[in-house]
Amino acid sequence: MRKWLAVLAALCLLAVGPGTAVAAEPGQKKVIKIGVTQSVDSMNPFLAVRLVTGSIQRLIYGFLTVPDSKTLQPSPDLAESWTTSPDGLTWTFKIRQAKWSDGQPITADDAAWTFNKMMTDDGAKTGNGPAVENFRSVTANGQELTIKLKTPQASMLDNPVPIMPKHVWEKVKDIAKYDAEVYPTVGSGPYVAVEHKKDQFVRLEANPAYWRGRPKIDELQVIFYDNPAASIVGLKKGDIDLIGRLNPPDFESLKGDDNIVQWNTQGRRAAYLQINHGATTSDNKPIGDGHPALKDLRVRTALHYAIDKQKLVDEVQGGLAKPADGSIIPPLYKDFFWEASGAEKVTFDPAKANKILDDAGYKKGPDGVRTMPDGSRKLQFRFSIHTDTPIEDKLAEYLTGWFKDIGITLTTKRLDSSKFTEETGTTALFDIAISGWSVNPDPEEVLATHLCSRRPTATGEGGGTESFYCDPTYESLYLQQQKELDRTKRAGIIKKMEERLYVDAPVIALYYPNDLEGYRKDRIASITPIPEDKGLLYGGSGYWPFYTLEAVSTDAKSDGGSNAGLIAGIAGGIVVLAAAGFFLTRRRRGAADERE
Repeated sequence: MRKWLAVLAALCLLAVGPGTAVAAEPGQKKVIKIGVTQSVDSMNPFLAVRLVTGSIQRLIYGFLTVPDSKTLQPSPDLAESWTTSPDGLTWTFKIRQAKWSDGQPITADDAAWTFNKMMTDDGAKTGNGPAVENFRSVTANGQELTIKLKTPQASMLDNPVPIMPKHVWEKVKDIAKYDAEVYPTVGSGPYVAVEHKKDQFVRLEANPAYWRGRPKIDELQVIFYDNPAASIVGLKKGDIDLIGRLNPPDFESLKGDDNIVQWNTQGRRAAYLQINHGATTSDNKPIGDGHPALKDLRVRTALHYAIDKQKLVDEVQGGLAKPADGSIIPPLYKDFFWEASGAEKVTFDPAKANKILDDAGYKKGPDGVRTMPDGSRKLQFRFSIHTDTPIEDKLAEYLTGWFKDIGITLTTKRLDSSKFTEETGTTALFDIAISGWSVNPDPEEVLATHLCSRRPTATGEGGGTESFYCDPTYESLYLQQQKELDRTKRAGIIKKMEERLYVDAPVIALYYPNDLEGYRKDRIASITPIPEDKGLLYGGSGYWPFYTLEAVSTDAKSDGGSNAGLIAGIAGGIVVLAAAGFFLTRRRRGAADERE
């Protein structure tokens, strides 16, 4: 640690101070710096689940298909074409003639190895396990990949699995313990990862072998900040060039700066409460210490009626969101979006919430706090949120007040991302937690996070659950939508799944946040959102914005000042790093409000 700090100090002496002009040298690299407030959970794509990691993976690795930049419909990537059998059970993909970043040819055998590894190795299922659950077999013949399915699968062209180079990864003995910290990475995307410092930064260089052609910049840096406020300061000072996933107060603070473009569009995210309704492992063994009252649907329903979602939008989100009256799929995806109506719609009604609890036998004591019908425990729940997240603290304040009005005590429990990940996704040591998901154009993955199979094993392997949910009705609907190839009919089934989640309440949707971002127009000359018409930048569901990104060539800091922002990002996290050390821990589940 002393040695590292000494090196850091020396580097800081050489670093350019924020806002100081730098003389551009001929031939200097064009560097763009992206600020994020979430660190990478693992550079191993088989294990990673966090949004930031998924975004970085899209830049490093190719997929069978990617969302079209205009329509978000599946379009060719490593698979340049495909066919399917009349019964929908056999898919054949033609893998394009292209090369890995180390010069080796990309073949169908790479894709077959990737999928087969996930089908046979529990550790490899952590990130995207459900994507291969319906695969019967995967084989390769030259550039032809054949996938045989157990039943027809409507989402086959939206497979979220990055294709890995077999000649590199087949040497890994234990995927579940492999951190993949070997650089430069061997990939097939527009960029190659050349350096990663845990909780500090990832540095990417343009891939000259990329099949679409080399990106227009030389280097992309993803710099981690401890909190949003620090990242906003970094953007204003010019230490970074773009920041996404902003909370409303931070977004509003960008007003009045002529060098910064505020980007406000409809988001692809739903925010909700995760309820520990009786967590179990994948072999149905009870796990965790959730409050027993939350197993009662009547209690979960009462909590739902006690929440004023419009108030949360107005006061917590500053009006930059939409109340969620049902669907965990945001309204951005019109075909699949579902909203409750009529008598089924849960509205803000404390009186009804109180009556539900009264009728269920949860009586209030002299202190106003209800107890279990048998008198064994008071209704005192923990609310797990992240440390240093003011907007979650504000949310907690409102929920605490509303729940108190119905006789329930809520105590805020602040956890760092790693601990939050463990307690809400593996050990189930929680009652209620803030949660959410960034939904892809095909919503099957977010739906899959509520399957029985996403619960962790007894040893904590696999998983990726968003709720510890395991419901036969939901499972049946999932299988039905999976094999329904008619898009309209499939959408109808998916809406029934959303309705089931709404009624059974393993999660309670709160709101759909707008996509709030900011970038420096004196550093970024051009960036194309996805979808291209009023779409997202950093928060988008594809690599297109950062592949099309252009730097302002006349700006010295855009062209070359790569160290200034990078060192600033490192320095911003030094206190945390000194306390935490430099060991790399594998997190089986990303921070719940930052899921992919």
